[in-house]
Amino acid sequence: MVSRAGDWLRQAERDLEHARRSMELGDYEWACFAAHQAAEKAVKAIYQKLGIEVWGHSVSRMLEQLPAEHGVPEGLIDGAKELDRHYIPTRYPNFHPEGAPMDYYTRADAERAIRHAEEIVRFCKDKVLQA
Repeated sequence: MVSRAGDWLRQAERDLEHARRSMELGDYEWACFAAHQAAEKAVKAIYQKLGIEVWGHSVSRMLEQLPAEHGVPEGLIDGAKELDRHYIPTRYPNFHPEGAPMDYYTRADAERAIRHAEEIVRFCKDKVLQA
């Protein structure tokens, strides 16, 4: 089977750029969601490179379940846990007691999410290129 790791990484980088643009437009909830998507796709690129099928959307779980030789730093997993919290609430008003997701996200949230995603994408890209 042909590895699609490069495709997953390219899309991760595109999603990360989308997160940055969304933040600059003030669409902080979308910036946070796109940051999550970038990280998710980057981690899935590693699994593709390893030839391991992975399902789900939890970036932290996928990082934690990588083979031990990948040495995922604890701080990276902590950042992934924060990104995981942006998967649903950024998109659905019924997650919140009232108001829309756009009412609950700030520039600081977006900046943090993008920073975490950048670290995860960089880590994954290094792993994919080494493999």
